[in-house]
Amino acid sequence: MSSLTAPTAALATASAPAAPAQTAFGLRVVVGLFGVLLAVLCAGLNEAVTKISLADIRGAMGIGADEGAWLLAVYAAASVSAMAFSPWLATTFSLRRFTLTAIGLFAVLGLLQPYAPNLHSLMLLRVVQGLASGALPPMLMSVALRFLPPGIKVYGLACYALTATFGPNLGTPLAGLWTEYVGWQWAFWQIILPSLLAMACVGWGLPQDPLRLERFKQFDWRGVLLGLPALSCIVLGLSLGDRWGWFDSPLICWLLGGGLLLLVLFMYNEWSEPLPFFQLRMLSRRNLSFALVTLAGVLIVLSGVGTIPSAYLAQIQGYRPAQTSPLMMLVAMPQLLALPLTAALCNIRAVDCRWVLAVGLAMLALSCVGSSLLTSQWIRDNFYGFYLLQVFGQPMAVLPLLMLSTNGMTPQEGPFASSWFNTVKGLSAVIATGLLDALGTLRRHFHSNHLVDSLGNAPLIDDRAAGLAQRIHQQALVLTSADLYLVMAGIAVALICLIPFVPTRVYPPRAVA
Repeated sequence: MSSLTAPTAALATASAPAAPAQTAFGLRVVVGLFGVLLAVLCAGLNEAVTKISLADIRGAMGIGADEGAWLLAVYAAASVSAMAFSPWLATTFSLRRFTLTAIGLFAVLGLLQPYAPNLHSLMLLRVVQGLASGALPPMLMSVALRFLPPGIKVYGLACYALTATFGPNLGTPLAGLWTEYVGWQWAFWQIILPSLLAMACVGWGLPQDPLRLERFKQFDWRGVLLGLPALSCIVLGLSLGDRWGWFDSPLICWLLGGGLLLLVLFMYNEWSEPLPFFQLRMLSRRNLSFALVTLAGVLIVLSGVGTIPSAYLAQIQGYRPAQTSPLMMLVAMPQLLALPLTAALCNIRAVDCRWVLAVGLAMLALSCVGSSLLTSQWIRDNFYGFYLLQVFGQPMAVLPLLMLSTNGMTPQEGPFASSWFNTVKGLSAVIATGLLDALGTLRRHFHSNHLVDSLGNAPLIDDRAAGLAQRIHQQALVLTSADLYLVMAGIAVALICLIPFVPTRVYPPRAVA
């Protein structure tokens, strides 16, 4: 437990929601937790699969490239914004009721989207579905922290870690399945049946808390008016920045500049609110602050190791998602075993989870360094050996962070922790996309110019010039992929360097005798 000063602790207690009634752990809770996990996995897959299948969706629905970029951006903006505010709403309307509503809305909107008559209606459906999708991940952490007994709480956190390791790696295989063999509409419809099952599990498994509408008397309306546009503008700016030339575009300047200003005002407001959406005083805990920063870095690395080989294989070897799928499945499917094993390891009292984290980050770094050796001759099989390191590297880099940050938290603090973690998680995915796009463009231009300059001014006939231009472009893409892998490795190494100095050791939770 963090050593807060007395006034700070008193204020934190006063501003936190009252502890919910405790529910005995049993089969119903397990089923409810599975339902929430299934819904959260569907939410993550919905975003990943539609992004990977976007070219097929645009072709079928007659949508241009710019409009397609906006479709992805507004969904991400709505999703991240909902992550920030949904824990407050779930506490007010009850966890069970709020989760069921979000899942139902999410599934219905997925059913309707292929029938959208025009781009504007599709955009509206995507925004509302993004809100429903973003509301779900915080519920998973809330259920794990509230209902699981101390001795197995780490396994509940492993369920949350699945959404960062298993889910994203499954996006490419599913996108390949729907677009190649079934139909593009299933990029939207894939969530419907699992969502119905999730609703049944949540409805039967989670207890029904009473409504707490009195909380609206202390509703942080300034927080909504500042935080919602702040997060939305930042996400839109990061998502669209590379396509519009970053700061060469007035639109991107306004989105990022205005979003950052509103974010500063939002955080200032949250400091003084009696019932805030974000408890800033929790950041005084070294382990929580370290975990949030490290989680952002880890998720950027995981995003990179997922998108870099897919882009390389598509651009250099002409792979479709179905052909890239075996590489992603190599990492995704073993997570169902690797995460429980990692949880069992971290649940041993003699094991320091900080060093589990260090080993996991080292495995990610080694995987990236090895993959940076790629050449224009590499095919999917050449990545397998290095990506085997990801199988245990990913869960070992995520699960210890959840242990470090949530150890000793009270039920009242659960919603605040959920807000912090899920908002950082959502923003990190968007930052990763913007970072990879920006670095990719810069390095591609650098390598293209360097290769052209190195050739000198030797005269070439037209057909040779055309072939040479193609080879230069190909080599620039290969070198750019190698550079991006090295950047990901550098981020992982930098995070390892923080471990000896910032986090303090925690022990796996146990029931009080």
